[in-house]
Amino acid sequence: MADKKVEAITSMEEDFAQWYTDVVVKADLTGYTSVKGFMVLKPAGYAIWELIQKQLDAKFKETGVENVYLPMLIPEGLLQKEKDHVEGFAPEVAWVTHGGLNELQEKLCVRPTSETLFCDFYQKDITSYRDLPKVYNQWCSVVRWEKETRPFLRSREFLWQEGHTAHATAEEAEERTIQMLNVYADFCEQVLAIPVVKGQKTEKEKFAGAVATYTIEALMHDGKALQSGTSHNFGDGFAKAFGVQYADKDNQLKYVHQTSWGVTTRLIGAIIMVHGDDNGLKLPPMVAPTQVMIVPIQQKKEGVLEKAEELRERLAKVSRVKVDATDKSPGFKFAECEMRGIPLRVEIGPRDIENNQCVLVRRDNGEKITVSLDELETKVDELLKTIQKDMLEAARAHRDAHTYEARNWEEFVDTINNRPGFIKAMWCGDTECEEHIKAETGASTRCMPFEQEQLSDVCVCCGKPAKKMVYFGRAY
Repeated sequence: MADKKVEAITSMEEDFAQWYTDVVVKADLTGYTSVKGFMVLKPAGYAIWELIQKQLDAKFKETGVENVYLPMLIPEGLLQKEKDHVEGFAPEVAWVTHGGLNELQEKLCVRPTSETLFCDFYQKDITSYRDLPKVYNQWCSVVRWEKETRPFLRSREFLWQEGHTAHATAEEAEERTIQMLNVYADFCEQVLAIPVVKGQKTEKEKFAGAVATYTIEALMHDGKALQSGTSHNFGDGFAKAFGVQYADKDNQLKYVHQTSWGVTTRLIGAIIMVHGDDNGLKLPPMVAPTQVMIVPIQQKKEGVLEKAEELRERLAKVSRVKVDATDKSPGFKFAECEMRGIPLRVEIGPRDIENNQCVLVRRDNGEKITVSLDELETKVDELLKTIQKDMLEAARAHRDAHTYEARNWEEFVDTINNRPGFIKAMWCGDTECEEHIKAETGASTRCMPFEQEQLSDVCVCCGKPAKKMVYFGRAY
């Protein structure tokens, strides 16, 4: 029975895309709906998002962020005010044309993002230098009419947070842009156990309407990159388009400088693809809704279920813990724990009770440890911290082993075709080269990392003098 449950997942080496879909379905994270491209976040999936939201929100607030909520509908005229921005989103916008039975005088778009609404709001709310900075964030959903969808990675409606800030100076705006990128990077590494590369997007890849876009890029198990969070410096472009001005100390009218930054439920997709294996999910303890599952062995025997419940009460002080008291076989329960990615399993049966011990099984590496019940809380607490740390180290080792260097075009093509992963290479800064590389190999510029290296003096594509070292990769 246990074997059969695990067999239901396609091997990741055989077909990674199918493996991903199998894990999402079998771990009961999402469900399909009658609306094409829209998904149901089931309890197991939504609980992960709640933990992400709770911990990230706390980190935001440590930096002075306040939460607000703006409408989900944007008048067409408002959207048109920033030309580059509207062009960037036009193909993906969903429109509302009727209110009840009456046709609207002006079409409303369902927010694909909220820059225009925040600008409209700030234009009314900011008058003086005393009103600055505004450091706001909202947790909401957005709609983008994607052609192809995949749970968590790309759906037509997804959950996210979007920060929108307004500052008196360009320096303050740039400082906040980088600060929030660092918050994301630390969060991914410390909480999600996902190592990231921090850097700036190229002119071609930056957000529509931004002066600069910064990104964190993660490497998935199959060697593809995933943009995992972005932070944008808008300069005063949006402020000029929307007339967001303030009276400075010298009583001169000046335009504010703005930023925007966001992460989405795509992070759950990253967790699956960075940590998962052929038995299913592997959740880092910090975002595991159930960190410990107690599985009673021979549970019909006297005292076993009672003991399991007693252990649950004890472990509730140090973890999110449950008892699986269903009538399924222990083998099936073990497989289910693995499938759902529960970091630690506790096995307790009559013989264990007799010997005042239990068996702890780690999901990340399968290690079994027999511990005395007297030191259970201490051991479980220690192990969860160890698993969190070891999962980050394993993901970092995988990323580093799949990060390559290419010094000329032949090396680049050979690497991208035969060794999936990040490729570090020099670039002249010309968009034409960037487009040629993508057309020929399917690899895009992921970022110009903050930590630059001089791999050679010439561009990997055209041979002209190089300006930047860039991370390239095929991406989701």
